[in-house]
Amino acid sequence: MKINYILIALAILGGLVFVTYKIHDANSAPLPEGFPAPTASGSIEIKSYPAYKEATYLVRGDLARANQEAFYPLYQHISSNDIAMTAPVEARYPSSTLESNANKQGETRVSFLYRSTNVYPKEVVENITIENIPAMTVVSLGRTGDYSYQSYQEGIDKLKDWLKKHPQYHIAGLPRRFFYDGPYTPDAFKHSEIQIPIS
Repeated sequence: MKINYILIALAILGGLVFVTYKIHDANSAPLPEGFPAPTASGSIEIKSYPAYKEATYLVRGDLARANQEAFYPLYQHISSNDIAMTAPVEARYPSSTLESNANKQGETRVSFLYRSTNVYPKEVVENITIENIPAMTVVSLGRTGDYSYQSYQEGIDKLKDWLKKHPQYHIAGLPRRFFYDGPYTPDAFKHSEIQIPIS
């Protein structure tokens, strides 16, 4: 009897933790203006994005470590300019990552997205580039789980399979990943989107 009560208590506690993380994540940082809601985990959909502005840090070398390497310089940029954090963080990978067994070395453009295209930083250090990204259409895969580079590659494979089944669409830009949750969110609760621009 006591075991049943313990199991029920653990289930309730687990549910509360899950809901707390989801509420925190959903409210911790707004999307840029005009952005569509994140794609549900496991779903693939076509999405349209408006033009947006971002602060970008270029990382050369190990693609799997790009986000960790870029986070501090980008955080310093928004902190020193008193710019509000948004979600997601964007990583644009080389087109070579669309190939099977691609080299894990290359250039990754990691960016914090501004809430509005009307944001203008007071100062920009030399390792940060301010970019205006044009409107685009993408095919997007939603994913819940860790942010490993292997999971990015698995997502790209699923999107490539989708494109083979929908030959009316063509690749029109660099593949990217949107990261919606911060480093303190447990891997099991992290949400991301893996996307390929299309025309």
